[in-house]
Amino acid sequence: MPDNTWDTDLYEQKHAFVSEFGKGLVALLDPQAGERILDLGCGTGHLASEIAERGAHVVGIDSSPAMIEAAREAYPNLAFQVMDAQNFSFTEPFDAIFSNAALHWINEPENVVQCIATALKPGGRLVAEFGGKGNVTTILTAAQEAIEEIEGDWVESGWYFPSIGEYASLLEKNGIEARSALLYDRPTRLEDGEQGLRNWLRMFGERLFEDLDDDIKERVLEQVEERTHPKLFKDGYWFADYRRIRLVAHKIG
Repeated sequence: MPDNTWDTDLYEQKHAFVSEFGKGLVALLDPQAGERILDLGCGTGHLASEIAERGAHVVGIDSSPAMIEAAREAYPNLAFQVMDAQNFSFTEPFDAIFSNAALHWINEPENVVQCIATALKPGGRLVAEFGGKGNVTTILTAAQEAIEEIEGDWVESGWYFPSIGEYASLLEKNGIEARSALLYDRPTRLEDGEQGLRNWLRMFGERLFEDLDDDIKERVLEQVEERTHPKLFKDGYWFADYRRIRLVAHKIG
């Protein structure tokens, strides 16, 4: 998971769509009363709460202490732990692992898939949605090109946006069979009008800018807005060019 110092207030106030879109994924998970379910990359805990309302026993993990603190404050009756998705284990296995908008933050994906395989019961299911091949390409390319033009360096995003075939093969290699998978476009309106793209980049694109001075960062942001405006700004709002993979997989055995 990234080393982002998450601004949980900005996340909750301007990027609540992350949890809102995840509610459909909870329906796909179809949690049953008494099931033991892990919410991998739980953020501020809203979807873990949705799952718990169905009667399941939920454990939420996230690498961000700030996110876990916010989740514990919002839902004190649920279990949340600071854990790295690339290195987690539990003594008792899970009936299901749920993950919304988290797996694309892990650029060494086999580590997390191995942890998932170990943590699931035989026959247990993985229900996940994350950035797929082509996700935020317009925004990312504009930022990388602007930084290269101003600073002379090409910056890697640190994100992992696989194809369905790539991720399904990785799962199967580790004993998990993909039963269904969909790669789809999901243009997502950003809040705050003209400020929407900047807010999004400050929230999720921190690693692109971490080595830039403030004045250089401002120049880059202006260029990103200029380069993407014709395609991504409409009717007073920015729309992030999201592409998502939504999948259901089961541990073999």
